Amino acid sequence: MIKRPIPSSGEELPVLGLGTWSTFDVTDKSSMEPLNQVLQIVQNAGCKLIDSSPMYGNSEKVIGDLTSYPKWSNYFFYATKVWITGKQHGIHQMESSFQKMKRTSMDLMQIHNLTDWKTQLRTLRDWKSEGKIRYIGITHYTDSAHEDLESVLNSEDGIDFVQFNYSIFSRNAEKSLLNTAADRGVATLINRPFGKGRDFSAVKNKQLPSWSNEYSIKTWSQFFLLYIISHPAVTVVIPATANPTHASDNFNLLAAEIPDQNFRNKMVAFIQNM
Repeated sequence: MIKRPIPSSGEELPVLGLGTWSTFDVTDKSSMEPLNQVLQIVQNAGCKLIDSSPMYGNSEKVIGDLTSYPKWSNYFFYATKVWITGKQHGIHQMESSFQKMKRTSMDLMQIHNLTDWKTQLRTLRDWKSEGKIRYIGITHYTDSAHEDLESVLNSEDGIDFVQFNYSIFSRNAEKSLLNTAADRGVATLINRPFGKGRDFSAVKNKQLPSWSNEYSIKTWSQFFLLYIISHPAVTVVIPATANPTHASDNFNLLAAEIPDQNFRNKMVAFIQNM
């Protein structure tokens, strides 16, 4: 698996990680086994980052339960979020996330959708200096919030990650946000790489172009993911799935090289002209 460095530290992460929105929000044991298989596929592919949030229902607890086995407990890169207003409310929520995910420290704590971000950022800076968290992040999921994310990146030091939406069908981040993150030395996490599934609807019953074989693209999910990964400012993409078959498609990218800009332009032109 291709790796990219976190600019603030130089630590390398595989370019694919796992999102958990809606997919890990389960309570019954019968739904846990497919998720266990998904995590095994993620590990076998060499991926590490798992992203969650208290907004995602039961997902933090499910992650904690599934990764408590010795073979996994120290393997993954754990990321979650604070999604509440007020300093003490934020502290209580983050402490709850630690308990649910069975962590004594968190790799990445992010301010979800910039909620009360100035207040929560002060706490996160304190927690990072105390060793409770390793990295600080901010997030959003809509094009309309990209300017706000950029504004925070340009006005605040010490932010290690920014998470936002980006796909071949939704390329607003290419206008300036990706470049701003690169210029500020901030790692990027990409959510909604499939547009909540809408991207697959757009190519339903469509064949991959023959030239996609150049980068060993076998499925549409690989086509979409490779486009995102091929942007040099992208650090990790986090597709979410509870389906082991879909996970195999997502995480078993065979491309040994990253497409250049000419190939990226070709991919966009193909999508636009379908």
